[in-house]
Amino acid sequence: MDTVGKAGASVREQVSATEWEVRKDLAALYRLVALFGWDDLIFTHITAKVPGTEHFLINPYGMMFDEITASSLVKIDLDGRKVMESEYDINPAGFTIHSCIHAARKDAMCVLHTHSINGVAVSAQKAGLLPLSQFAFIVLRSLSYHDYEGLALNPEEQPRLVRDLGSNTYLILRNHGLLTVGQSMAEAFQAMHRLEAACMAQVRAQAGGGELTYIPEEILKNATVESQADRAHKAKLAWPGLLRRLDRRNPGYAE
Repeated sequence: MDTVGKAGASVREQVSATEWEVRKDLAALYRLVALFGWDDLIFTHITAKVPGTEHFLINPYGMMFDEITASSLVKIDLDGRKVMESEYDINPAGFTIHSCIHAARKDAMCVLHTHSINGVAVSAQKAGLLPLSQFAFIVLRSLSYHDYEGLALNPEEQPRLVRDLGSNTYLILRNHGLLTVGQSMAEAFQAMHRLEAACMAQVRAQAGGGELTYIPEEILKNATVESQADRAHKAKLAWPGLLRRLDRRNPGYAE
């Protein structure tokens, strides 16, 4: 059921139809991250901009990802202040990382950050993501790195996060985890699916103990960055199926 806000009105009654659709997709994305096993209890974040505003939506601190609903998401501004009544607080680390990226990247409608085991394992490797798979081949064309600076609570780290991400889609936070951005929840999910798959393939290939075959340098050099139109098209094709899977296994995100 919708959370009740001011004057007894539900969240759905207090927001625009556009924001409600964003809320539904973001709640679905949280549950998909849990469904795919990329969550870390309550300790990572996915945010989405409210179109036409400088506000964004973030998870209520203390709620598991597979419990999140459209109504439970917390709306805050770029200074971390709630701009709509909510019984929940937010995790300061989520605000530190996500707010600066939303402010700097107008195309970053959605910012997705995980602490998956495979992602953290690769983030701890000095060479980072290796050209061992087709997943990696796609990711490497738009990937950057950010060195570890401790728990993400220091606002002085924000300019370096923005600088290191640059215009890329994928960011490996060394010794920490993974981050992707997209112009929609579908794009951010698809990007993370590729990055996570590339990390998983690398860890498993290395664990096999055999000699590894790298994608040839000449092929890597001739690779082009996937266009925004291609990313959007592929994500749009996959997203309805992902929602159908979620509806079968964990419905209720649109409440």
